[in-house]
Amino acid sequence: QVQLVDSGGGLVQAGGSLRLSCAASGRTFNTFVMAWFRQAPGKEREFVAAISWGGTKTCYADAVKGRFTISRDNAKNTVSLQMNNLKPEDTAAYYCAAGRPLFSCSSVLSTTTYEYWGQGTQVTVSS
Repeated sequence: QVQLVDSGGGLVQAGGSLRLSCAASGRTFNTFVMAWFRQAPGKEREFVAAISWGGTKTCYADAVKGRFTISRDNAKNTVSLQMNNLKPEDTAAYYCAAGRPLFSCSSVLSTTTYEYWGQGTQVTVSS
């Protein structure tokens, strides 16, 4: 069993930065692929970024490539999402997720891949 707690959201102006964090409970954190998804009002939850269990492989949605960076610290059971040059279209609730797919940039895209989810943290970017 893994419990995930998201934090770090807030209100920021376009062009600004935020850093989201996800704290995980449990001793098996380093066996999970970790990911961030986001969901805007009236839209489906969409993939943002994922990182392999060892932190050596990452994948990003095209919309955030070059602006967002996912990282993890297995000693602290945390995964982070550094978001730079934020745009109004980045406004959404952001969720971290944990799963055990065989890591590839196609296998990590679907919400059904992930067993555990955080409660979400709201990011609002004003223009």
